[in-house]
Amino acid sequence: MAQYDPRTIEAKWQAAWAKSNVFAASLSGDRPKSYILEMFPYPSGKIHIGHVRNYAMGDVLARYKRAKGYDVLHPMGFDAFGMPAENAAMATGKHPAEWTYANIAVMTDQLKRMGLGLDWDRSFATCDVDYYGHQQQLFLEFLAAGFLDRQEAQVNWDPVDQTVLANEQVIDGKGWRSGAPVERRTLNQWVFKITHRADDLLEALDDGRLDGWPAHVKEMQRNWIGRSEGLEMTFPLSPPAGGDDDMPFAGLTVYTTRPDTLFGASFLGVAPDHPLAAHFAETDGALAAFIAECQAAGTSEEAIETAEKRGYRLPITGKHPFDGRELPVFVANFILMQYGTGAIFACPAHDQRDLDFARKYDLPVRPVIAPDRDHAPTGDDGRQEAYTGPGTLINSDFLDGKTIEAARREVIDRLEEMGWGKGTIVYRLRNWGLSRQRYWGCPIPVIHCPSCGLVPVPKAQLPVRLPDVPAAIFAEPGNPLDKDVCAEWREVACPECGTAAQRETDTMDTFVDSSWYFARFASQPDDRPVAPEEAAAWLPVDHYIGGIEHAILHLLYARYFARNMKDLGYLDTDEPFRNLFTQGMVTHETYRDVDGGWVAPEDVDKQGDMARHRKTGEPITIGSIEKMSKSKKNVVDPMGMADSYGADATKFFVLSDSPPERDVEWTESGVEGAARFAGRVYDLASRYEGVLLRATEQPSAGEAPLRRAVHSAIVGVSDDIDHFRFNKAIARLYELLGALKSLTAASPENLATAAEALSVFSRLLAPFMPHLAEECWSLIGGEGLVALAPWPEADRGLLVDDQQTLMVQVNGKKRGELTVPLDAEKSTIETAALSMPEVEKFTAGKTVRKIIVVPKKIVNVVVG
Repeated sequence: MAQYDPRTIEAKWQAAWAKSNVFAASLSGDRPKSYILEMFPYPSGKIHIGHVRNYAMGDVLARYKRAKGYDVLHPMGFDAFGMPAENAAMATGKHPAEWTYANIAVMTDQLKRMGLGLDWDRSFATCDVDYYGHQQQLFLEFLAAGFLDRQEAQVNWDPVDQTVLANEQVIDGKGWRSGAPVERRTLNQWVFKITHRADDLLEALDDGRLDGWPAHVKEMQRNWIGRSEGLEMTFPLSPPAGGDDDMPFAGLTVYTTRPDTLFGASFLGVAPDHPLAAHFAETDGALAAFIAECQAAGTSEEAIETAEKRGYRLPITGKHPFDGRELPVFVANFILMQYGTGAIFACPAHDQRDLDFARKYDLPVRPVIAPDRDHAPTGDDGRQEAYTGPGTLINSDFLDGKTIEAARREVIDRLEEMGWGKGTIVYRLRNWGLSRQRYWGCPIPVIHCPSCGLVPVPKAQLPVRLPDVPAAIFAEPGNPLDKDVCAEWREVACPECGTAAQRETDTMDTFVDSSWYFARFASQPDDRPVAPEEAAAWLPVDHYIGGIEHAILHLLYARYFARNMKDLGYLDTDEPFRNLFTQGMVTHETYRDVDGGWVAPEDVDKQGDMARHRKTGEPITIGSIEKMSKSKKNVVDPMGMADSYGADATKFFVLSDSPPERDVEWTESGVEGAARFAGRVYDLASRYEGVLLRATEQPSAGEAPLRRAVHSAIVGVSDDIDHFRFNKAIARLYELLGALKSLTAASPENLATAAEALSVFSRLLAPFMPHLAEECWSLIGGEGLVALAPWPEADRGLLVDDQQTLMVQVNGKKRGELTVPLDAEKSTIETAALSMPEVEKFTAGKTVRKIIVVPKKIVNVVVG
């Protein structure tokens, strides 16, 4: 019998699928649709096992839905703009376009080699001018509709690379690539006014529109939007001693979600980039230096939260509205300008950051909420942890004894009557800045005219293509679009007045590229971004699959884009993804050599708990199991696995080892086991070559147990795929293969049972091991491609079991099992149990005192 040869068989069926164009999406009009989409990859060079796991999940679902009679759209593309290509240009001397498209070609070949059922006819990269030209049209329509604006915004500026950095690219106050101290600059930036959609983005999390999303992802989005109801109030400011005729601030406006703690106010604080701080820094060099230190120490919320709390006292005070106390004012490094008003009143007893600050600068700590009024402190009790739990008000004059909520309402009402404040709602969400000072991105289609101001590029002049530049330009810092090499591209006539003008040289944030690609996959007309009727036929995406790292920004921005595109008439849905699934990561052991350097798994020879370097023989230290990463070299090349064990076995293992939402640990023994399974399946099909053509009789009644196992597997595997329990579905396939060992061809009736069982097994296997399933289908005489075969239907009548199996005990110890009809009388069961040889052995010569029968469970024979 021939051995299973995955490389030959997989290439054969991939060619057959391509020739038949099996996976091209089309709408029949009389069948339900299923749009299945995985988050598309960045073309960094090669696919990794994480890609394989992600796309294998979508592939299982797409093949299953197609077999169930759905019109299926399952596309693939590449998120291809961004800084990595420019960094690669600096490192390799290759132009970003050359590097990117070469990587796309490699990854496309690898994805096809894995046998994924993708509609490649719809594929595109976001750096294709056909894509980003339509994105420019959307930009202009958003601008005309008021969804866009140009605003001054504070940014992280790398003075060496001469570009804006995201917070995540600032490490210890330095640019992640250049190592230069980052500056905080105020620049004119293009922004999407996403805050205008904050309420609806938030409401949709709870009103049923996103019922198919995981609860933890919705909570992450909810926290990012960060709606809070509170108080905005103004503290009158007393000028410095000696006066300050130029001080433009009569009061300091703060925002707080805890107006109930106002009597616990100890000081006022402003962010380092607050205008009040800037005013005093003009004449105070020490303050200016402090502000510069704050801005260089890290600008992300995480960096600010974990940094030592530091402050600089200003020469002014603020007046408490109720008790008249003069509160000192500090510039504090833990206050964010982008939240609320950039200023706070601090209540150290009930906020940990405020308490840390107060202890450092010896400021008052006044408790105003106590869980137990009978043991409430009357003054500073020396606490080192702020109390943030429930309780009633203390040390708060007219608020004493009130609940927190009642006190909150009382303070807001009184301050509104006094004219000192008002109840308000604030969002953590900020408008989305899309300007990036780099070449490799979508050009922003705007012209700066000295006479007319900002002028949109006329639609007839779209697309605005990126100009050709020499690869060597990327060795120099700065945006090539601002340099002489791009002068001809940059300098244009104003479309309105004809005078000399300049193109916008900022390009779009790559989040823009990935915020509407789902719609372009559904509809690809030449003359507009999408055709509404085509988009409506496919959208929303029925199943969106990707990593949890994209659970906030990407998903939020895509939701925002969908709302804008709906308002413009392109879409008929405001939520682009009906169901969302976030898969776990692929992990692997880490290894270090004697010098502490990372070692790749293929260079490690493991023997139990010991490991040695495969080339040098030196001992290797086995480290922790971590997410695969190139930096730690604990990556596995999926193409190497496919070459050794087959693409089917590689995908099968990553789907079988754990629930898909959890991390999976990659082991070579695991993929070896999947390959052995494939070999057993192939051997079975080979023994029954042509069985579908030879079987002419109906299965006999004596085959009911095996047929019951087959039809039970249909129900179980179907339900598991529907609920993303891929590992459980694969476990059922293992069980079914074990049951099929009992197949024989001794009679025509048995041959018919084998034909049914192998036909069902091939189709159940097809979503998970599609190449092997095609080969088995062909061997047993299946018609056409199994990829186009209908999903098997379960005979529910076979699943009604008319037998029961009982555990038989003697004096409480198991002695065997007894199978009897489900409706057997108690006396029949007792007689059958006593006649079992295993029971007779332990009852001989003894008196049977009683027999306990528990239907469907046990028979216990009690002897004495």
